[in-house]
Amino acid sequence: MMTETALLTAQTNLIRKGYLDIEIDPTLDLVIEINKLKKEKNAIILAHYYQDSEIQDVADYIGDSLGLSQKAESTEADMIVFAGVHFMAETAKMLNPQKKVVLPDLKAGCSLADSCPAPLFKKFKEKYPDHVVVSYINCTAELKTLTDICCTSSNAVDIINSIPKDKGIIFAPDKNLGAYLIKKTGRDMILWNGACMVHEIFSHEKITKLMVRYPEAKFIAHPECEEHILDKADFIGSTSQLIKYTKENTAQEFIVATESGILHQMELLSPEKKFIPAPPNNTCACNECPHMKRNTMEKLYLSMKYELPEIILEDWVIEKGRACIDRMLEVSAAAGFKA
Repeated sequence: MMTETALLTAQTNLIRKGYLDIEIDPTLDLVIEINKLKKEKNAIILAHYYQDSEIQDVADYIGDSLGLSQKAESTEADMIVFAGVHFMAETAKMLNPQKKVVLPDLKAGCSLADSCPAPLFKKFKEKYPDHVVVSYINCTAELKTLTDICCTSSNAVDIINSIPKDKGIIFAPDKNLGAYLIKKTGRDMILWNGACMVHEIFSHEKITKLMVRYPEAKFIAHPECEEHILDKADFIGSTSQLIKYTKENTAQEFIVATESGILHQMELLSPEKKFIPAPPNNTCACNECPHMKRNTMEKLYLSMKYELPEIILEDWVIEKGRACIDRMLEVSAAAGFKA
């Protein structure tokens, strides 16, 4: 039997030689064609808030990592098309091992997931044999096999609080989210030294200047940001919590410190309000994830038409890795989180 690596290599070679070389007719209405394929193949498109706006608009469900996991588990579609990054599609495959899961671009990875290689983490974990391992869902399938319970930024506090207080905790891979959770829960946790490139590049100086320029604006931030950024925030929350806050808060202006793709949903829900992306520490005006932005409408169409690239996981990874996701979903359901 071929290993997962061999299967992925063979598939990648097929992709390079095959459908990615096809030139799409520029007059083709991709929205119409994608909607046709959804019906023909009984497919569902799940998209993260960080995707381009046109992908969000054609998706069947848009959400954060928790909502996407819940939707992936409950779908009756035959094929899941995941407009996100690799770890998200892997999670969907773990929850639906009998379904086909495709990702528009197989190279749509995650800097945070990459910062915690499973072999290194396994050695790290061996130093604390009695600790419970909590991993942020932004991690590889292999790391999930070493994890007791997953969390997302939406449910992380509930997940940590669900662990008996006499148990030590290892939190991986995001040190910034981990530090935030230590403050929120009062739990003493061992942190893996990983981080997200998107959330570590925000400029303190530029944000301060924006706050002076927009004195009435609320500054809101994702908990993956560094502590000095979070200290300035009026509100800290997951992507879905940030969107809800901007909809319900009476403020008319918001400076938003997370990936700028989220602004599309904020603008749709509150068209009368102004949303300013927090600038990174470079020459760009907003902060975008290069991995999320690898997915395009053209790639989405081709992935649905040819049902490639397919997410392939070995059976032992699915079986062992799914347990931590199931546990997360159980705690989330008990806490009242709904997709």
